[in-house]
Amino acid sequence: MLFNSFEFFFFLSIIFVAYWFIAHERIKLQNILLLIASYVFYGWWDWRFLSLIALSTITDFIVGHKIYNSDQKQVRKKWLWVSIFFNLGLLGFFKYYNFFIESWIDIFTSIGYELKSTWTLQVILPVGISFYTFQTLSYSIDIYRNKLKPTADFVAFAAFVSFFPQLVAGPIERATNLVPQFLKERKFTYQAFSYGIKLMIWGFFLKLVVADRAAIYVDAVYGNIENHDGLSFIAATVLFAFQIYGDFAGYSLIAIGTSKLFGFDLMTNFRRPYFAASVSEFWTRWHISLSTWFRDYLYIPLGGNRAKKPRWLFNLFITFLISGLWHGANWTFVVWGALNGAYLILEVLIFKKNRKGVLNVLLTFVLINFSWVFFRANSVSDAFYMIKKIVTVPGRLYIGSGDDIAASIYATLAIAILLMVEFKKEYFDNVFSISKHKFEWVRLMGYAVLVYMILYFGVFDKSQFIYFQF
Repeated sequence: MLFNSFEFFFFLSIIFVAYWFIAHERIKLQNILLLIASYVFYGWWDWRFLSLIALSTITDFIVGHKIYNSDQKQVRKKWLWVSIFFNLGLLGFFKYYNFFIESWIDIFTSIGYELKSTWTLQVILPVGISFYTFQTLSYSIDIYRNKLKPTADFVAFAAFVSFFPQLVAGPIERATNLVPQFLKERKFTYQAFSYGIKLMIWGFFLKLVVADRAAIYVDAVYGNIENHDGLSFIAATVLFAFQIYGDFAGYSLIAIGTSKLFGFDLMTNFRRPYFAASVSEFWTRWHISLSTWFRDYLYIPLGGNRAKKPRWLFNLFITFLISGLWHGANWTFVVWGALNGAYLILEVLIFKKNRKGVLNVLLTFVLINFSWVFFRANSVSDAFYMIKKIVTVPGRLYIGSGDDIAASIYATLAIAILLMVEFKKEYFDNVFSISKHKFEWVRLMGYAVLVYMILYFGVFDKSQFIYFQF
């Protein structure tokens, strides 16, 4: 079920009313309702994949108790590996099986051995599998590290794993933050409701007005690279930077806002990343739930920056290489991850202090956009073809025709609004608000304009969110 659909608004309205009016102040009933709602929400795509969520839930619920109830280190570690192998095995099979088989075949083909692709399978990638497997895996790891006690309430745990607002594209929540919220009484407040609606409005604006308008031009250029030159690739890549930000940050805000409607607080997932003055700072602002996950469960266990410099640099690089692979079973994502790892290594070797200033923000934006070329390109060879043309054949800027021109104009205006709002938040206040004007009617008018733009561009156009494929 998509956030930007009639079905979701109908579904959300029913669950909201039942949650606050029928199950009011009855935690167990509220959790059961959320669990059922979450399975309906996810099963809307393909009910068969509900079994994977259920298996992941049951496995880590049992593993968590086995780890906690044992005082023998080897037994605890054995059960932790059960969780690791199960969750990563699940993710590896559905997401990477064909990728590794095809890559293996390509390697042998390149040295003159022809292998038949009889080992490949018709595997469908379950939506959100990269997110909920990481969420349940962190639960078991935190119990192993004695940072968390397992919950005895299976319904609450199952609702945590499948919580529908953030199930398919995050934020990737930690059990230490979200599980306790399922175990305590939740009361309706107008402040939380109002704030949640505002976050959802801004999220839909980012998705439908910024991302989806920019996507029209981006798809026209990236989908037909032979007919375009360097300037068009630069324009399309810059627009893609805002497309992916609007798409993913938009989803996160809708998820956080929806959670607010039910009395839950999810972690912030984006914090104005394009105002970062270095690549390292960018990764403290972009997809925060994933970057901190890799920091806590991969980078630090590898030794982090506590090791000697060569090992420290290796830890940085391998973390981002794996992060790239997490994003998709394609060499473009591997190169993208490696490139960001290389950026961070260069920062360590060249820059001794944190950098500030407009020029550093612009340089960081250029470096991030260069990496986006690999992220968005259909193949690594396509990415290098585009980079070569950017350097050697600037050519003429593709303007488009008809809908393409209109979409580009709307996207540019929407990006201007986005930047003005985020500039205000970055340098003047850190509280989410379209306007802090002293007159209430001015604030309401700001949101009314956003709602009008959302409806004008089609809140029910059912365009997919980019991160669903990850």
